[in-house]
Amino acid sequence: MDTTTTPPGTDHTGPLWWVRTIASWVLLLTMCAILVVTILIPMVAGAQRFTVLTGSMTPTYPPGTLLVVTPADPGTLGVGTAITYQIESGRPAVVTHRIVAVEQNTIGERTFLTQGDANRTPDEKPVRGEQIRGRVWYSVPYLGHVNSWLTGQQRTWILGAVVTGLFGYAAYMFLSGVRDGRREKVRDDA
Repeated sequence: MDTTTTPPGTDHTGPLWWVRTIASWVLLLTMCAILVVTILIPMVAGAQRFTVLTGSMTPTYPPGTLLVVTPADPGTLGVGTAITYQIESGRPAVVTHRIVAVEQNTIGERTFLTQGDANRTPDEKPVRGEQIRGRVWYSVPYLGHVNSWLTGQQRTWILGAVVTGLFGYAAYMFLSGVRDGRREKVRDDA
């Protein structure tokens, strides 16, 4: 007859333990997926991240949406493509609208007429190829708010803290599993 007793709090089969374990793994995997989609993939692909600030592209890209934009050759862009471009050449301010027409200006240069999905009329000025930062590759709703809030040095520190926290948590989960496995083995050997 086995007379060993399980110390309180070490029962790893109860419903509360399973709920905690599943919630922990879901949180860990969700955070990793967010980091991969918002930071790693754009970095590897040479893409840029932008935040939608206005409702001109609603419902496709509502305010607060994070846009990942890849460089694009203006010669490959056509009607229906959502592009991010400088409002004025050489200025940092950008806008993301959809191409509604491709034209040529008086000097034979290819230009693009754009319009926001929520706007009733096209934009006044045509967009020249040199203004285009790229085409929208993919978007992530709501994460643009975080992208806007975290700028420069803040982003570096927060990213470092999140990565350190995730690795620490993963190490804790791994070591807890090893420890629990050893306890089970000792209990089984007794």
